[in-house]
Amino acid sequence: MADDQVLTDMLTMLDRSPEVLALRVCVIELLIERERYADALAHCGTALGHEPGNAQVLGLMMRCTTALSGSPAAASVPETAAPAPSSAATAQPDFDWAAAEDEVGDIIEPAFVRGVPTEFVTDDDAATVERPALRLADVGGMVEVKRQLELTLLGPLRNPELAKAFGTSARGGLLLYGPPGCGKTFLASAVAGELGAGFYPIEITDILDIYTGASERNVHSIFEMARRNAPCVLFLDEVDALGHKRSRMHASTTMRTVVNQLLTDMDSATHSNEGVFVLGATNHPWDVDVALRRPGRFDRMIFVGLPDLAARTSILHYHLRDRPVAGIDLNTLAADTDGFSGADLAHVCTSATQLALADSMRSGQVRPIGMADVRAALAQIRPSTGAWFESARNVVEFANGDGSYDDLATYLRRRKRR
Repeated sequence: MADDQVLTDMLTMLDRSPEVLALRVCVIELLIERERYADALAHCGTALGHEPGNAQVLGLMMRCTTALSGSPAAASVPETAAPAPSSAATAQPDFDWAAAEDEVGDIIEPAFVRGVPTEFVTDDDAATVERPALRLADVGGMVEVKRQLELTLLGPLRNPELAKAFGTSARGGLLLYGPPGCGKTFLASAVAGELGAGFYPIEITDILDIYTGASERNVHSIFEMARRNAPCVLFLDEVDALGHKRSRMHASTTMRTVVNQLLTDMDSATHSNEGVFVLGATNHPWDVDVALRRPGRFDRMIFVGLPDLAARTSILHYHLRDRPVAGIDLNTLAADTDGFSGADLAHVCTSATQLALADSMRSGQVRPIGMADVRAALAQIRPSTGAWFESARNVVEFANGDGSYDDLATYLRRRKRR
């Protein structure tokens, strides 16, 4: 019965936050455990609609289809299995990429791609904390976001005496919010790099557990881990899914107690979080419990909008740099993709690659990706953040009485004039 309640709670959370991939993957795994393969397969399709080609989801889909076919090999299919890449995709003919290098400058990893060089520090509990080599200067564009990070967090930490003189500090948490796929996680990693601190990223699947009381213990253990590895940036992704308003959780005792534990561990009155910098990310800050936004918790917010021209150029360059290309005009493509998120741009590059790969397989020879391929991909792909901006406009118009979303309101007015 407890197991069923956990699944019910997670399905309810998924209804509120359908774009949270980690949450949907957790639901898929629970459905597979209960041998509800058809339901799990439907969720796999939805997940791939949000993130095409995700290896973990493809592996789960393979398990479902194998089980539904009646094959006894279902249990042996690895969870993260994914189709092996075609040899044609890895062929790299000679091509001139120097012009694009001159336009973009140094190769800058876009602010939504994980996998930067790190060294790892592992403590006695076998949990891993990263030490990112990334800095904010390595993040393309996002000048205003970087300025706000410097003002609200990095500046006070670098100048403690000045901060003390002005009666301010960097205590508490900082919440990054904005449309999905625009670099919140990557920015948090860059902040850790700026501070020379460890980076401890946490998703909702790292916390939720089917056993009573285990989720709360997981929350406390995570904070204890961060305290032992101080200085450390503890990054809580999808805070709205974890810290949803308790007033809307009447039927979910499990999630109410998890939120209460999170509040307790963030409270400096009950725990010493010296050297632990809590960063959160959410697409829907208006759904976060108000207690989590009080002083000493997530009391500061920074809006992370769509990538600007410089960021789009960097993102496109990154996703095409290791692929055979010819005649790609990055500046033109960046100008033509205003309104696309970083994830959308990655999807465009992947789709263009698939078109060139399909043509290469038909001819038996590698044909580089060209502007025609990218144009064809752009004709099929539309920006994915439209629904988010509709919700954001409603919040700005009807729920901004305290001015919490003034920066969002300014951003929406600026984009409307374009």
